[in-house]
Amino acid sequence: MSITFYSYPKCGTCRKAKKWLEESGTSFEEVHLIEAPPSKEELKELYNKSGLDLKKFFNTSGMKYRELGLKDRLGDMSDDEKLELLASDGMLIKRPLTTDGQHVTVGFKEAEFEQYWK
Repeated sequence: MSITFYSYPKCGTCRKAKKWLEESGTSFEEVHLIEAPPSKEELKELYNKSGLDLKKFFNTSGMKYRELGLKDRLGDMSDDEKLELLASDGMLIKRPLTTDGQHVTVGFKEAEFEQYWK
């Protein structure tokens, strides 16, 4: 199982998740979410496989999210527009974003990591 772990090194949640992966002996490829964010097509695929609402992919506590006033704008946007926006700036993506091509987790919940990545 090849795991891609999109993270932002300065993010405390990402550091916790990375430590969990390392301590559980899970091998993964780390991708810097800000320097190399997933493309719109990759995000669409991750979204489709996740079973989650697309809003869950947004870093709703981030400065960029607030600066752009997305809380009030997302409801009026199409999924295509949301994916375009996410792909345009890695700071808008909730992190870490973890996938093996089959499963997708957004953020770090130990129970989810236990279920999918151990």
